[in-house]
Amino acid sequence: MRRRPKASFVKRAPARPAAHHAAGNGAGDPAWMWDEPRWRAAVNRVRAGRSLKPPCWKNGARVGVALSFDSDHETSTLREGSTSPGRLAQGEYGARVGVPRILDLLRRHDLRASFFVPGVIARLHPDEQRRVVAEGHEVGMHGWIHEGTSELTESSERDLMRRAFDTLTKVTGRPPVGVRVPSWDFSATTLPLIRELGLLYDSSLMADDEPYELLDDGEPTGIVELPVEWIKDDAPYLNMNRATAIRPYTAPSAVHEIFRAEFEGALAEGGLFLLTMHPHIIGHRSRIAMLDELIRYMKGVPGVWFATHEELARYCKAAAS
Repeated sequence: MRRRPKASFVKRAPARPAAHHAAGNGAGDPAWMWDEPRWRAAVNRVRAGRSLKPPCWKNGARVGVALSFDSDHETSTLREGSTSPGRLAQGEYGARVGVPRILDLLRRHDLRASFFVPGVIARLHPDEQRRVVAEGHEVGMHGWIHEGTSELTESSERDLMRRAFDTLTKVTGRPPVGVRVPSWDFSATTLPLIRELGLLYDSSLMADDEPYELLDDGEPTGIVELPVEWIKDDAPYLNMNRATAIRPYTAPSAVHEIFRAEFEGALAEGGLFLLTMHPHIIGHRSRIAMLDELIRYMKGVPGVWFATHEELARYCKAAAS
């Protein structure tokens, strides 16, 4: 589960944050006091570079479709320092029921997807991750305990990213090649750390509908961004937290209508349709039925290429070279 973004000013220094400062925040002075070099540096820190949208998709397909599942499970609760058995059970549903239902659905449709897994979840549910990989799906990084990345110092963020990378490598038998930052909370030091790990792609940012190359202070990095958007995420529509105002206000049929419209828009533009879902949310009966209906519809459209995030990133990078 992702926390809804809180309205706040970005307080970021022109230079990389010092190790003792939180990576997503600056000195604490209000933004209206910044001079132009400072706010320009903040804007240009991580930026969208050249488009990596290919002239056509694999085998001449008209649209690329990437289904992804963020296996937050119990970390949705643990990240807050809570040990509530009730809330932990809500996350456990994702592992106990959601992932098996998703894997069954993907197997019936002969599709491959990407699962983004926090390191703690890989430790709690190692057999789940091995099954995901054994059935041909990708496992990517999703933080250590679904932490708030911009609240971390650079050294803490580096430690948690390395710990997550090593854990996924050990559990799945294969180093991850991509990352989705928890809550899409990309900090000022996240990109350099992605580069340190030698990852192929990120899927946390929202500067375009189509894949693009990330710029680090204006420098092309070679890292592929597979952009996300809250519109194409199940959580804003279907999530539930009894302790907050977060409620599932949208019927599955309405979510299907939105997702289908986004897919049709990508189809018309020859672009990418990337969908983000969560096993403890989409895995419930009425929601998995909606996803089944959406997949059936997309499979009935000529020229659709279903791919993992890794496959898409490699294809886009090769087509642009």
